[in-house]
Amino acid sequence: MSTAPDTAAGSAAGTGARSGTRGRGEEQQKLPLLALLALATAVFITSLTETLPAGLLPAMSDALRVGESATGQTVTIYALGTALTAIPLTAATARWRRKRLLLAAMGGFALANTITAMSSLYALTMTARFVAGVAAGLAWALLAGYARRMAPVHLQGRAIAIAMAGIPVALSLGVPAGTFLGKVTDWRVAFFAMTALTVLLLAWIVATVPDFPGQASGERPRMLRALRVPGVAAVLFVTLIFVLAHTILYAYIAAFLDDLGMGGNTDLVLLVFGAASLVSIWIVGAQIHHRLRALSIASALSVAVAAALLAVLADQSALVYLAAVLWGLGWGGVPTLLQTAAGDAGGDQADAAQAMLVTLWNVAMAGGGVIGGVLLDLLGSESFPWSVLLLLLPVLGVVLAARSHGFPARRPSVESP
Repeated sequence: MSTAPDTAAGSAAGTGARSGTRGRGEEQQKLPLLALLALATAVFITSLTETLPAGLLPAMSDALRVGESATGQTVTIYALGTALTAIPLTAATARWRRKRLLLAAMGGFALANTITAMSSLYALTMTARFVAGVAAGLAWALLAGYARRMAPVHLQGRAIAIAMAGIPVALSLGVPAGTFLGKVTDWRVAFFAMTALTVLLLAWIVATVPDFPGQASGERPRMLRALRVPGVAAVLFVTLIFVLAHTILYAYIAAFLDDLGMGGNTDLVLLVFGAASLVSIWIVGAQIHHRLRALSIASALSVAVAAALLAVLADQSALVYLAAVLWGLGWGGVPTLLQTAAGDAGGDQADAAQAMLVTLWNVAMAGGGVIGGVLLDLLGSESFPWSVLLLLLPVLGVVLAARSHGFPARRPSVESP
């Protein structure tokens, strides 16, 4: 769940902001909040569509007449749809105007969620989820870039943080609300609600979001060249492994809590996790300009400690909630951190670096769904936190080692005006 911004025009959008010193209130006015909140809602829809089955696994499994591990693959197939199509579709639509592309992507979500809500066939549900993943590939490939292009250079990090706030809101409110709605009504109602919200968003985008041109001929991103840029490979490695670790646990959190005897509290645990994620993205949005490296290290450490608590002390419900807090604090700002790190490290090749980040993020989501399902069947849900802890060790190692490029103490070319 990450983005590949159209950075080519991003810098030009804020060149005028470098001259002069402005007060805080005047700087805030330069952010088009209604348009950025529309993007945040788009991020919310893409994130919630991807993760909503995590809180509805038992009910969806019964309705589709398959096991929970098979139902968990609805997350996997979504991620595969994004991973397989993000780069080719981004290249194919590079010349499209950005608003037209965003509307097309969100229309795809409305269609896919409607089919998911109406389907009683596992194969049809999986097809709809794949279509949703394809729509996500289009959306994630332009959302952060859209936010950057709306803001002056010195506020681009804040603009991205506002747009990415849709992720923790989806986790803190969307998934618990969808889980609760599935309990008191039917899991299908949650997906119908997603369709209704998307229709409203389409009107919101038309009314408030500015349009930007696509890329000119010959400007398409070159992946291999971007990989040779110092720091890019480190950021991509951290993206792949960090997201894989997170997904193994998150995609099967309902099954994990059910085995602890806390199945009835899944929505509350997710609410605690998401609320902590909101705090995390606020902290990251406020501090990323100067502390990207420290925040990245703190995020990995926080999730690792949460995994350790769940691995060793999950029989105590109070510590499960503490782990959810630490997990949310560590995870909430990760999308903004990694997108910013990739954009900074990529430089002139930022578009290509971000496109690869989108793909690897969703490869990791797909891999987490598959690996989690295998672990659930072979070793049981208690293996999830140990797997997370093991995977986060190389993540910490790479972040610590990439002190010159990738996760430097001082971000390049983002000086305050």
